[in-house]
Amino acid sequence: MAGENLLNAAGIAKQGSDTIFSWWARYQDAKAAGKPAVNGTIGALLEDDGNLAINKVVDAAVRAAPEVEISAYAPLAGLPAFLDLSKTLAFGDARAGLEELGFNFASTASPGGSGALYLAANNFLDRGQNTLLRDRHWGPYKGFLQNNGLDFVTWPLLPPNGNELHPYFANDEFENRLKELCSTQDKVMVWLNDPAHNPTGLSMTAEGRSACLNSFANSAINNENVGHTLLIDSAYSLYADEPHAWAETILDEIENGLLWPENLLICVAISLSKSHTIYGLRTGALVSLHPEKEVTDRLNTVLSVTGRQTWSASPRVAQYCVSEMHSTEEGGQAWGKERDRLKQLLDNRRESLLNECQKLGVDLNPTMDGFFAWIESDDPVSVAEKCAENDVYLVPLNGGVRIGLCALSSGDMPKVAEALKFAMS
Repeated sequence: MAGENLLNAAGIAKQGSDTIFSWWARYQDAKAAGKPAVNGTIGALLEDDGNLAINKVVDAAVRAAPEVEISAYAPLAGLPAFLDLSKTLAFGDARAGLEELGFNFASTASPGGSGALYLAANNFLDRGQNTLLRDRHWGPYKGFLQNNGLDFVTWPLLPPNGNELHPYFANDEFENRLKELCSTQDKVMVWLNDPAHNPTGLSMTAEGRSACLNSFANSAINNENVGHTLLIDSAYSLYADEPHAWAETILDEIENGLLWPENLLICVAISLSKSHTIYGLRTGALVSLHPEKEVTDRLNTVLSVTGRQTWSASPRVAQYCVSEMHSTEEGGQAWGKERDRLKQLLDNRRESLLNECQKLGVDLNPTMDGFFAWIESDDPVSVAEKCAENDVYLVPLNGGVRIGLCALSSGDMPKVAEALKFAMS
């Protein structure tokens, strides 16, 4: 193998291109060849005319940045105003209630939501241990974990036998996996992308969130020598009907008597890429919640040192501009109005696709919020190839095909539904 005597074992194991970007390239090639191709591949929000959707309020704030805020380093942990804002972006109105109850927050800026995931992978498990994921998840999770010497096990996205109380959370399977991990590891970590799950668009119900949180807390209580970290990946949550659903569930459960042991930590990975349409400025944060200030102070130190040793400091300009924009009621409302417009684009596309698929008898997975929809398949590559024969480009992933509502236009939905009908026949 070329370069084998230069690369270490981890480097040699890396091969191939990212599935999402390779299918995006196929769409671009088809379009360049003059075909009437439609793009359901990329995970960026596009306007109906195919141009990148940009929150104009954020764009104006970035363009007005002083020179020094563009060129200077940020502090290693992040700008203080941004770190304060990140806690509100993660927990919304529930933040004040949690603080009143004596809970403490830590926050470290990161290069996008991916950087936040890296911070967690690098610090909350030991090499050789497993992270717990749902069996339908964003593919790059695997790379972030493997690059930190970790692996993963899964539990089902949906209850295999259904559940009337919480139809979108497989509680029994979740508890069984937790029990297995606690019997073999001194730390466990769950990554849960909700609401507006990538790749399905699924959002858990309040009952499902409550069941999940209580199962996790009970596991921590029953395994006092095992550290428990629940990480909520909120990359798309600000386009959900309940953008701070997890924060509200956490506050409600605590007020209803949830016991919070010392070995329980909750983190939220936030990404400004989607919520503020500044993908290329690589800005996010890992926000952590714990009742003991000594713990959150320690996390602030550990995570900022990790950033320093990995990427030095996160980019400054978006931290400054977004913090300034949200520092006034006027700025926050202007951002929110534009965000609402972009959310409506997604809602319209999802409703249109669901209607068109229903007409043709195409069974999509439950999908409620965010950038994507999903169809289950035992042979997703074949389904995607057949869709491509009909000039519809989607992304085959483990267990099914991701439909990028964010990239498609509202007028594309009949064609997408017809391609799926052909592919699944």
